[in-house]
Amino acid sequence: MSFTFAHNNINVMDLQQSLDFYSQALGLTECRRKEAKDGSFILVYLTDGASGHMLELTWLRDRTNPYDLGDNEFHLAFTADDFDAAHELHKQMGCICYENAAMGIYFISDPDGYWLEILPAKK
Repeated sequence: MSFTFAHNNINVMDLQQSLDFYSQALGLTECRRKEAKDGSFILVYLTDGASGHMLELTWLRDRTNPYDLGDNEFHLAFTADDFDAAHELHKQMGCICYENAAMGIYFISDPDGYWLEILPAKK
């Protein structure tokens, strides 16, 4: 028996705002969408176009309060082929929430407060 990653899910308050953020900040694009017939939810799957892994954004129609992310110890990590250019983009976007220069990494925060780690590509 074996298992492979399929996707990670995060719930979002404003689907379009999140789609715009993930497109601009990380270059992710929509590859699949599922909408409930009654309009109660929309699932959008994003891809980086290189790996088979996807990020599922879930929007729930009846959700009115921001999600409680607890201690926000969960995060997704992305490698950047041009780390310096990525850092400059995220700096201009104002979404860098934590930097660890000694480790050579930083984190950005999406519109719902989820943290995304940015790593330099290994050479």
